[in-house]
Amino acid sequence: VCPAKFDRNVSGVRPVTGKNQAGAGHQGSTGNAEGKSSDPRLVPARCPFGYDSGTFKLGPLSCMICQALLHECSRCNPCSHKFCKACVLRFKDCPLCGADVEGIEPDPGLQALVDSFIDGHARIKRSHASGDGEVLGGKNKVIYEDVSMERGAFLVQQAMRAFRAQNIGSAKSRLIMCAEDIREELKTSEDNLDLRSQLGAVLGMLGDCCRTLGDSPSAISYYEESAEFLSKLPVKDLELVHTLSVSLNKIGDLRYYDGDLQSA
Repeated sequence: VCPAKFDRNVSGVRPVTGKNQAGAGHQGSTGNAEGKSSDPRLVPARCPFGYDSGTFKLGPLSCMICQALLHECSRCNPCSHKFCKACVLRFKDCPLCGADVEGIEPDPGLQALVDSFIDGHARIKRSHASGDGEVLGGKNKVIYEDVSMERGAFLVQQAMRAFRAQNIGSAKSRLIMCAEDIREELKTSEDNLDLRSQLGAVLGMLGDCCRTLGDSPSAISYYEESAEFLSKLPVKDLELVHTLSVSLNKIGDLRYYDGDLQSA
């Protein structure tokens, strides 16, 4: 909810520029209401924090801080507002209401609901009942508040949001799920170049997560696996070549920092 939503002193529109600017403020409330929809010079109000309805919509299963799906959902005491554990631990006051945070406790009920949503709507599933192995919802889109995209892409988007907000545990968890789903897809279509490219990219992002956490061995392992998948693809795609080069450079950097100059 925008913090300025219930502020009576905040104007509904931005000031109008031009010759009629001085007269715009003297119009009655009725005239202002009509002008909002008819005057093309008027700019709709925008929350400076990006929480207005026209800019961003946050779902009920998302964290207000990282704007991704809740991970290790925790409840603040005494206000009972809920956030990701890694996000809210940085604050002494509730980011939503400003109340002093006296303690944080897990909320397994809401977290179970988030996990059920991910398992039922965000992950790529195959039918185990039908003999032909038809993909159930493989091309279906996840529709969740401000996003509408295919299932695998939705998990990657949630991971990128969490990574941007430094909630590395959440990002890593979503990327691991995505990698598992792509591996399952590759079991039935090993020659699918798109899937191999996607897996290489996801493994590279997992390496970034481990590198941020200071886990160099795991990061190198993910980068090497990413490079292995990407090196088997045709080199005609310049973007693919660039991604492979980035993974190899990151491996070299980590080897150098570990003192293994020959491998670097």
